[in-house]
Amino acid sequence: MNRIMLRLVAAAGLAAAVLPAAAQYPERPVKLIVPWAAGGDTDNIFRPFGSMMQKHLGQPVVIANVTGASGTTGAREAKGAPADGYTVFAIHDFIHSVYYVGITDINYWDFEPICRLSATPSVLTANAKTPWNDWKGLLDDAKKRPGQISVGATLGSTSHFFPALIEKAAGIKFKYVSYDGLAPRMNALLGGHIDLTDSNLTQKGKVDAGLLKFIAIASDKRDPEMATVPTLKELGVDVSYEVSRGLVVPKGTPAPVRTKLEDACKKTAADPEFAAAMKLQGTHAVFLDSAGYTEFMKKNDQVNKDLARDLGLLKR
Repeated sequence: MNRIMLRLVAAAGLAAAVLPAAAQYPERPVKLIVPWAAGGDTDNIFRPFGSMMQKHLGQPVVIANVTGASGTTGAREAKGAPADGYTVFAIHDFIHSVYYVGITDINYWDFEPICRLSATPSVLTANAKTPWNDWKGLLDDAKKRPGQISVGATLGSTSHFFPALIEKAAGIKFKYVSYDGLAPRMNALLGGHIDLTDSNLTQKGKVDAGLLKFIAIASDKRDPEMATVPTLKELGVDVSYEVSRGLVVPKGTPAPVRTKLEDACKKTAADPEFAAAMKLQGTHAVFLDSAGYTEFMKKNDQVNKDLARDLGLLKR
């Protein structure tokens, strides 16, 4: 038997071994890597999703918080995991931004998109003790004290891009303080260590309790859950911004496995319980299948590259 025939036989044997394994998937728990700390936005979205998704997979979905380096520690672990469907990765727009600002060499094309699940409008949020209660007061103060109003952000990620867009649109300058994820940023904001950060409707209870202040939301229309909070656009700041989240798997994961994960995502996203859970997180349930999510991520990658360039942050 010549060398070419040997390779063909070996390939056929490998395919025969993979297909039955894929057909029986999943046979054990699935690890869902969340690249941010427990208690943050991404964690609070994927924990209820994981508990609902496991009903459709037939195996437990175990959350693993792998934090650090603006989400890229978790991304690197997910990229290096076996491509067998037993490691899935909770992703959001940071995967594009951190690549273009030069923090990492990993981007969305290192994974296989499974589904998009949600979109969360960003809300400019202030510590209760700041001297202003609305955008006009903040804007006036920022113009008087350029570079002195502090903003907590995960540098290079969405919480950095959002206030940077506001800076550019309003002609002001903030001072950035780095935190790895929303949970530590919110602790810093509540403690008065920073003046502002990017949050969402999950903080409404703290606003109602007088601990925080919502300044403006970056959606096209006011949110009915907080109808008194104006949009940035109506305030004359042409910024609309939301964080999209979804699931991906390591490159090379077999198609039958990806199909099973996509089907479980679709069933979970269609569950009224999921929509209700997302509402509690200030998030809209927005499902896209793998084909739709792939196209969305391709377009979103270009958007983030353009944003990085416009903001003077582009390194690639």
